[in-house]
Amino acid sequence: MHRTALALAALALPFAAQAQSDAPQDDLVARGEYLVTIGGCNDCHTPLKMGDNGPEPDMERMLSGHPAEIVIEGPATLQAPWASAGNVTNTAWSGPWGVSFTANLTPDPETGVLRDMPLELFVATMRTGRHQGQGRAILPPMPWFNYGAATDEDLAAIYAYLQQIPPVTNAVPAPLPPAQ
Repeated sequence: MHRTALALAALALPFAAQAQSDAPQDDLVARGEYLVTIGGCNDCHTPLKMGDNGPEPDMERMLSGHPAEIVIEGPATLQAPWASAGNVTNTAWSGPWGVSFTANLTPDPETGVLRDMPLELFVATMRTGRHQGQGRAILPPMPWFNYGAATDEDLAAIYAYLQQIPPVTNAVPAPLPPAQ
């Protein structure tokens, strides 16, 4: 390469890096959608419904967690080491911890767990495995430790995507304690 071309390329590097760091919000959201898709978030956080070919995700309730209208009174009979808590939606799980219900990840202002959570707190929650970065432990089967190993950029992308999906009002119940 000619010396002049090399010098021009060297001058352009800081501008290229700045342009890349100012990636449009659309690119961030698209990256987040990709990560949520390959991460299998819909597998647990989107309730299943019966379709023509068997159980399928209920995309009208995408990422809204365990349906509030499906009440589970106590820990289901366990199948070692843990099992779906006897519901057809695949949104409740029982094990030695009791019964956990998948959270509403939509930006619903009343019932979404991320509704008032800033990005920094979302990242802390994923890194520590504690609600709001300091509360009770995030229960199985949520693989928070896998998401906690993601880059800051990937967690920011996931957060950006979840902030713009359609809100679904759905008050997910609190976890149930283990059977005595």
